[in-house]
Formats: sequence, structure tokens, C-alpha cells
Amino acid sequence: MTTKIYVLYYATGEVFRIQKFEKERRDNNVLEVTLVAGDNASVHASVKNVGTEDLNLLSYGTLFDTAPVQKVNVYEGETAVPFKGVLRSIQRTDLAPEVFHTLAAGETFETTFNAAEVHDLSTSTYTFVAEGAIPFAKAGSTEISDSIVFKSNAITVSVDGEAAKSVAKAIPTSIDRRTVLQSGCSTTQRSQTTQALSYCASLARAASTAASSGSSTKFSEYFKTTSASTRSVVAARLSAVATQCSSLTSGATKYYCTDVYGYCESNVLAYTIPSTNEIVNCPIYYSALPAISSTCHAQDRATTTLHEFTHAPATYSPGTADNGYGYAAATALTSARAVLNADSYALYANAIYVGC
Repeated sequence: MTTKIYVLYYATGEVFRIQKFEKERRDNNVLEVTLVAGDNASVHASVKNVGTEDLNLLSYGTLFDTAPVQKVNVYEGETAVPFKGVLRSIQRTDLAPEVFHTLAAGETFETTFNAAEVHDLSTSTYTFVAEGAIPFAKAGSTEISDSIVFKSNAITVSVDGEAAKSVAKAIPTSIDRRTVLQSGCSTTQRSQTTQALSYCASLARAASTAASSGSSTKFSEYFKTTSASTRSVVAARLSAVATQCSSLTSGATKYYCTDVYGYCESNVLAYTIPSTNEIVNCPIYYSALPAISSTCHAQDRATTTLHEFTHAPATYSPGTADNGYGYAAATALTSARAVLNADSYALYANAIYVGC
């Protein structure tokens, strides 16, 4: 018997506005990231290691990634243009060498991409900027040791809407998902996914309560502020995740236990396509993670599922991004970026559950 899991939910509204003048929590004197505008929405990016040591930089979700990830944030005026690529959850231990890019001291990496592949752009003037926190290992190692906060120059780009529309989208909207999912979920996959959803609901509910009325010090550790408005947004997003993880049969977000789009590469636990509100578990989601962990900042199926649901705008709009993977990178973000960082929610929920 073929089994398919579809988890469907509702959205709330929120507008994310660009934080033009807010500085990152700590200065970056290691990576120099420069953007140069090309034709229409094309961007040439360079990343130079201006430090004195070689770096092994995590490729996933960064300018080094070959997948359709969010390499630049795109703004029309002060409003962020929705991202329509892929957001992936990454295993933070036992990382394979191929998920890193080694950048020697003094070396420059260069890449060119078109932002129209993962954004719907009309005839207008946009601002592009690359920023985030990249986890890294020491040269020759694959053990994450810290993260580097970076922010590029901002470039102004005038886009011809018709030309932008002619750019092939990275995520096709006409994919026949029924064909990909014919085999459905195995009995084990369905059982583990259902269990993870149950734990996800409990963790998100407890974290939502903590965000509303719990320790301000603990909240600030992950979201870098104690303001009532930020606590309200975090609590609301977590409450929405709890609601979503509580059901398998209603709403507008689909949850699959087989690889729909083929983005389950080395060390990828799961991924979300925010433009279609689809969440996909990868094979190592089942084989490499416990159902729930009692260790501070450890990964498990429950918090991975929670992480993914925050990405989907049908959960709570806008969906989160991957601004920083893991505790070091997530806690290096500004408040504005932490509130829109999926791992900040997963780490906070784990901390509330474990008592970190």
C-alpha cells in the first residue's frame, strides 16, 4: 500500500523590511565579499580570504553552493523580495569533505549567477546584498570550529521585467510530484515522521510560551534582544509551527518523506521549497538523527522538522532563511537576522526543552 504524508497549514502576515544601518554583532576581518552588477539581474560575486590562515568554509547555503540557494538578499525599496529556491538543513557533525570549500589565505573565489532564477523580478530598481554567517573548519579538518559573519557591499540593479521573466527558474512549477512520490513512505519513515511531528508540536509550544513569558536572558541569547515586539513575533511563529506539526491532514503545506527535487546531497537532512510550501526529508533524517535529544544544541528529527516548518511562509509569513547554521553562527547574528533564521528557532526550542 502506498503511503504519502501531506501536512497542510495556514499563514499569517508580516512584512520584513531591510535593516540598512544595523551592524553585525562582531566585525569580520577575514572575508571580503564584493558584488558587481552584470546584465539585468546577473551578479558577479567575489569572496577573498584577507586573513592569514587557510579556511575550510561550509559551502551549503552560501556563495560557494551550486544549488539554487539564497546567495543574495533582494530588496525592492525596503521590502524583501520572496526567495523561490531551496533551503536545506545540514547535519552539523561527521561532515563530508565535499561540503566544504577551502579558501587559502589571500585567495579569491569568484562566481556569477542570476538572481532572477530564484526571485520573481519585474521592471524596477532593486538592491542586492550578500550577508550571513558561514561556519568554517580549520584547513584540513571537517569539524566546525566557529563561524564568520560577513556582509558585502550593496548594489543597485535596474531590472527589465520581461528579460527577467525569460530566465529559467531554478525550481520548476510544473514538476509532476505524483510520479516522484509513487513509492510513498515506508512504514518506518511514516512512523518516524509522525513521531517527529508530535515532538515538534510539543517543543514549539513550550518554546512559544518561553518566548512570551520566560527568561529574557535565555531569549536574548538566541535572538539578541529582549524587546516585547520581537518576543511576540518569535512566540507567534513558534505557535504557528506547533499548530502545523499537530496535524497531518489539513492546510496548505506539503510534507514528503522521499526526495522530490533531488537536493538530498551529502549531509543534507531535509529541505524546504518556500515558493511551493513543500518540506522534504532526506535519507539521513531517518538514519543519522535520534527522535529527540536531551543534549544542548544537538540535532534530532524533532528540531529538524521544526527548523523546516519555520522556512515555509504558509506556516508564518515571511518564512525564515538560513542566515546561520549551528549555535556559533546563529548567535553571531543581529537580532533582525536571528528572528528570520531557522536554526535560531530550532536551537532555542532545544534549549527550552533540555534546560540549557
